[in-house]
Order: sequence, then C-alpha cells, then structure tokens
Amino acid sequence: QLKEELSRIVRSLIEKYDPLNDDERNLQDAWDYVQTQIACCGWTGAKDWENNEILINQSMTAYPCSCSNSSKDFEVDTGFCNLDVPINGTATYADWPVHQQGCMDGVEQWLKDNLGVILGVCTGVAVIELLGMILSISLCKNIHSEDYTKVPKS
Repeated sequence: QLKEELSRIVRSLIEKYDPLNDDERNLQDAWDYVQTQIACCGWTGAKDWENNEILINQSMTAYPCSCSNSSKDFEVDTGFCNLDVPINGTATYADWPVHQQGCMDGVEQWLKDNLGVILGVCTGVAVIELLGMILSISLCKNIHSEDYTKVPKS
C-alpha cells in the first residue's frame, strides 16, 4: 500500500538524516520544507527523530531546526539546532522546542487536495509524448528511400 511505502521511506530518511551528506540533500531539503510548512515534526511525531544516528551520538542535545516552534529559529530551517538550556545526561524529544504532532495527516491532506493537479500534469505530459511519438512515426513512414543503383562505383 502507498501509505505504508511512504511511511517506510520517511522513517528511513529521518534515521539517516545528515546535514553534511550532499548525496541526499534534495530529499532532506524537501522533508525540511514539509516540516516547516505543515508545522509538524517526524512522521507520527517528534519521537521519530530519536532514531536519528547523529542525534543519538549527541545525546539528543540537538534537534531538527525545521521542527522548531520557536520564532528565533525561523531563519534556519535545515539541519540541526542545539538546545539552549544545557541538560545533564541525555535529553529526550520532550525537551526540544519543537512541534509534537507528526506530518502524516498533513501530507495525506496535501496529497488529497492536490491530487487533481498532479494527475492533470501527468496526463498532459503523457498526451504530449504520445503526440510526439505519432508525429515521429508518420515522418519515418513518409521518408522515401533513394535508389542508389544508378550511381557509378569508383
């Protein structure tokens, strides 16, 4: 099912999210944009970010900037931000100044709202490609092969 596949992709993205990894930059930027626009964090909630390898290594004293619900982080919407208040030991997602609700419902609603546009664009592209193919086939049929038997051989 599409929902389960999307959920698996997003969870994997969150676990492997690394601001220094340029290979996954586009996907990570897209996810940061989603979290900023929908004002959500993680797939089912901010707790999903506790599985991120980099945050685990930092004892959860950093959090994803795109999840932030504080106004001072608005200029930074990618990568990780550090907690202002020093916490002895390991912090948890509950200590982060982030939105607690997950993005699943927001993404689902956005897809439902924009399904018509997405399908329309895909259909338009398919029709244009089909017309191009028909045109190239008809051009190929109309090309007459020349008779080179009368050309003298050197």
